[in-house]
Amino acid sequence: MSPRHWVIIPAAGIGTRMRADRPKQYLQLAGKSVLEHTLAIFLDHPRIDGLVLALAAGDPWWPALGIRHAKLQLAEGGAERCDTVLHALDAIAGQAAAEDWVLVHDAARPCLRRSDLDLLLDVLREHPCGGLLGIPIADTIKRSNAQNEVEATVPRDGLWRALTPQMFRYAALRKALQQARDRGLHVTDDASAMELAGQQPLMVEGHGDNIKITRPEDRLLAELYLTDHQGLA
Repeated sequence: MSPRHWVIIPAAGIGTRMRADRPKQYLQLAGKSVLEHTLAIFLDHPRIDGLVLALAAGDPWWPALGIRHAKLQLAEGGAERCDTVLHALDAIAGQAAAEDWVLVHDAARPCLRRSDLDLLLDVLREHPCGGLLGIPIADTIKRSNAQNEVEATVPRDGLWRALTPQMFRYAALRKALQQARDRGLHVTDDASAMELAGQQPLMVEGHGDNIKITRPEDRLLAELYLTDHQGLA
C-alpha cells in the first residue's frame, strides 16, 4: 500500500508583528481570509489524504469561517510551534502509518504554487529522509554583533532560505520533534528537528513568491502573487 500524504497547518500563533486586531491567518486577502487560501491549496489537491489544522484553545475567529471538509480535522495548538505540530501528529496517531508522509506548512503562506507542491511530492517520493522547499540565497549576507555592527560577510554558497511545506515520514518526524523537546531544544522548523536527529533533509528549489505574511506590507504583495497565480492557472 502506497504511503498517504497528510498535511499539518499550525495556526495557533498570534502574529504580533502585523499590528492587527486578530491573528494574521484571519486577515482578509483577495476576498477571503489568509487561512482559507492556505487550506484550499491542500484540500483541493487529489494527492492529499488528510489535513490537521491546529488552532489555539478557544480560537474565536475559526468558527466564523464555517469551513467543513471531509479531509479536514482540528487539533489544539501548544505553547510553541513545535508543540503545536506534535499535538497535530498525536491527533492522527490512530490513522497515519509510520511511513506515511507529513507535510507541515505555515498558515500564513497562502501563495504556494501547485507546481511547487507537486514537485516536492515527486522529488521526495523515494527519499530516505524527506525535505523541504527552499530558495538559494542570492543576497550578500552580513553577520553583525549586538550593536548591529558588521563583523563578517558570510559566504552564501550552499545557503538557502527555508520555506514550507516541509515533508517527512510520520513516525520519524514525531520522534525527532519529541526528542528535541525532551532535550529542551527550541526548533523553529521541522527540518531542524530532523537534523538534530542525525538526518539530512533534501532542499527542493521552489519559487520566491511562496512568502510568509509577517508584516503589514506583505499582504499587498501576497495579493499580487495570488492574482498572478490565477492568471497562470
